[in-house]
Amino acid sequence: MLGGGQLGRMFTVAARTLGYRVTVLDPDPLSPAAEFATGHLNTAYTHPVSLDELAQTCAAVTTEFENAPAEALTALAARTIVRPSGSAVAVAQDREREKGFLAEHGFPLGPYAAIHTEADIAAALARVKLPALLKTARFGYDGKGQATIASGADLERVFVEWKRVPCVLEQRLVLEKELSVILARSASGAVAVFPVAENAHARGILDISIAPARVPEALAAEATALATRLAAALDYVGVLAVEIFVVGGKLFINEIAPRPHNSGHYTIDACRTSQFEQQVRVLCDLPLGDPSLHTPAVMVNLLGDIWRDGEPRWEAVLRHPGAHLHLYGKRDARPGRKMGHVTVCEATLERALEVALAIRKDLGIAESG
Repeated sequence: MLGGGQLGRMFTVAARTLGYRVTVLDPDPLSPAAEFATGHLNTAYTHPVSLDELAQTCAAVTTEFENAPAEALTALAARTIVRPSGSAVAVAQDREREKGFLAEHGFPLGPYAAIHTEADIAAALARVKLPALLKTARFGYDGKGQATIASGADLERVFVEWKRVPCVLEQRLVLEKELSVILARSASGAVAVFPVAENAHARGILDISIAPARVPEALAAEATALATRLAAALDYVGVLAVEIFVVGGKLFINEIAPRPHNSGHYTIDACRTSQFEQQVRVLCDLPLGDPSLHTPAVMVNLLGDIWRDGEPRWEAVLRHPGAHLHLYGKRDARPGRKMGHVTVCEATLERALEVALAIRKDLGIAESG
């Protein structure tokens, strides 16, 4: 496993449960995934000795974050099984390349423009109406590497402040819903799609996910079809997340993630097979599991902000029989840092949402917005 954060941790738990040994390559000596792994290579992701050890000792390699060096995955693929491929990860980790791929294959996108130098700004403003979002082409996540642009002067200023790194300017759309579709696709092309989730964000970070999404069945089916077609276009093997906007009753793809996704954490407690077990199954050529829901669910992210007065009182969560607490073992609870999540499973979606909102309030989590 390249990467040892919480996604790697939950993958490692699933893999160990199925009897596999796991080596984690992560430069963090306190890697959350390494706590459960059988081995931890505590080096840079491109360290040649570590990559050689992975190639020699691991029957298959995967990753838990899109910024894993694609070239390392490609090099490993010459010596062992790698899923997803370095080429697929390379598309997902660069917004400009991702947008270009989606446009080339006819997927619905909002207006956007690439900016490499100040000379590109005038053409970008002609193509994209303001207000808009400026995003770095690489290494942005959870609201990082993003800025709201209200004027041409804003755009010029932020671009210079960001030291003129390649960027993408995206028109700000008036959203009715934010959805995500998570699927697993095997090497043979078999696909298992989880129920569409509905997401709400706060300060650019996922706040809650609701599954199934409160959208018409036909719209959910359309979103599922889009994600399935995208996975085929990428020749993708692994677990893929596709973030989708609903605007005027129509679907627009926002971005893709070549890994399990925060909005799919509900699958651990609410589905017959979790997104992490699916990642193990794809990697090890096992039959895909059943992705169906056995109960409606609402997932609440737990950020470091609620540790402001020390360890939160988890009684506020655990007194609810349908609530499942997952903590990631991170030592430093910084504001905005993902420290864990709670999934509430109830007989009805309305009840699950009611309990989830009560838990948020008891833990002192600010309202979404």
